[in-house]
Amino acid sequence: MKLTKIFALTAALLGTVTLSAQHKSTVTINGAQANGTIIPKEIYGQFSEHLGSCIYGGLWVGKDSEIPNEDGYRLDVLNALKNLQVPVMRWPGGCFADDYHWRDGIGPQSERPYISNNNWGGTLEDNSFGTHEFLNLCEKLGCEPYISGNVGSGTVEELSKWVEYMTSDAHSTMADLRRKNGREEPWKVKYLGIGNECWGCGGQMRPEHYVDVYRQFAGYCRNYGENRLYKIASGPSDYDYNWSETLIKGIGSNMDGMSLHYYSVRDWNKSKGSATVFGEEDYYLTLAKALDIETPIKAHIAILDRYNPEGNVDLLVDEWGTWWDVEPGTNPGHLFQQSTMRDAIVASLSLDIFHKYTRRVKMANIAQVVNVLQAMVLTKGDQMILTPTYHVFEMYKVHQDAEFLPVSYNTDANAVGVGESVPCLSVTASRKDGVVNVDFTNTDLKNSNEITLTWTNLGIDPKNANVEARILTADKVTDYNEFGKPAKVAPKEFKKIKTSKDGITFTLPAMSIVAVSIK
Repeated sequence: MKLTKIFALTAALLGTVTLSAQHKSTVTINGAQANGTIIPKEIYGQFSEHLGSCIYGGLWVGKDSEIPNEDGYRLDVLNALKNLQVPVMRWPGGCFADDYHWRDGIGPQSERPYISNNNWGGTLEDNSFGTHEFLNLCEKLGCEPYISGNVGSGTVEELSKWVEYMTSDAHSTMADLRRKNGREEPWKVKYLGIGNECWGCGGQMRPEHYVDVYRQFAGYCRNYGENRLYKIASGPSDYDYNWSETLIKGIGSNMDGMSLHYYSVRDWNKSKGSATVFGEEDYYLTLAKALDIETPIKAHIAILDRYNPEGNVDLLVDEWGTWWDVEPGTNPGHLFQQSTMRDAIVASLSLDIFHKYTRRVKMANIAQVVNVLQAMVLTKGDQMILTPTYHVFEMYKVHQDAEFLPVSYNTDANAVGVGESVPCLSVTASRKDGVVNVDFTNTDLKNSNEITLTWTNLGIDPKNANVEARILTADKVTDYNEFGKPAKVAPKEFKKIKTSKDGITFTLPAMSIVAVSIK
């Protein structure tokens, strides 16, 4: 072959191959900078709505089902959620909450009225999963129930009596009705949402009007016995700062918390895109949108600080996550989507941000727990798979109620992706029971990152430290777990860590999440 042809062939090959390089980053934890800030376990909250097969076929199959169950609760899903140590679960919506009338969901299941779920696909809602079924589920999971009250189409009396039905130990009509339906002792119900998205599907209200509605509804939702309600106002969507300012000025500390909804959707007026078929540009743009949740969090916190310097009104991100076009062949109203390695990285980046702002952010509820949007688990008949997002929550559960440890890091490549808008590295750390847990996320699709982690004032001698680690990654960022291949994307033990007198070093692979435990 002539030399000119060799040069031409070499040039053509180089034009089709992307050369990769390894980044280098130094991460430092100084225990002296810790100020005792605790990462609330409620940051790892879940959201369950009567939507698609989240409830029916997901959480609930009924006692007569051939699918293994415990008192009607699907056993494989129940055990998977127990393993996550779910701290709080929001129910029954979402938009469904503002069409939900709680009396339809009590009493003998065969006698409960049924409706068409007009919010989500027009499917049958037979109300076989109601107040008792939800609150008993929370008891089985050991989590706090978060009741989303109907303000859109409900009445003050209806919500007031629901609270009494659930929590009163008195001799009263509502408490006796609960006893008649099989529950002698009242439940413990802490979190009560006074409406959902009242600027949209929850009533199409102006913020000034909602302020008055909230004050009226909240005033009749009383504490019974030892139960104490934590009342949550229906807060803003995304960047609606006027809504939050109007609420904090008009309601003030008569609310305990204000919700915030944020989805990693780039343009609500266009196709949201496929969950599983996407390119490099889509990947980085999605990560940029997910990271931008920090913008409204900081702005809404600033508004709360201005009008509530006492700091006794919290910000709750009670809906967040990715939202893609539904899987082909499924009901568009059921919002069933797959979860890839991209979704896992969105989850890790979002949780890292929440950790930074727990001075005000006291809860976050990913949407949703089963078979809907960025779900933890997916079911099909008697099969169940754990999603990559599930594995992030499982790897991160060590941060629940742990002390937040600020980290600093330097890297030779600050950003990657379209317009270099996405940081190549995200790190979060906490300490609990003498163990330091650090999670590293490499967003770069092509390049690994050589990590050097050092620490001071943590009471752990690097030379004698016991270090364990796991990694979550995939062959391709579009990889996901599917029925028949349930463990394609799953955590594995990570042994490629070297210890020294100064700390630890390891190579963080491209598009990976590594969880390191040090004691």
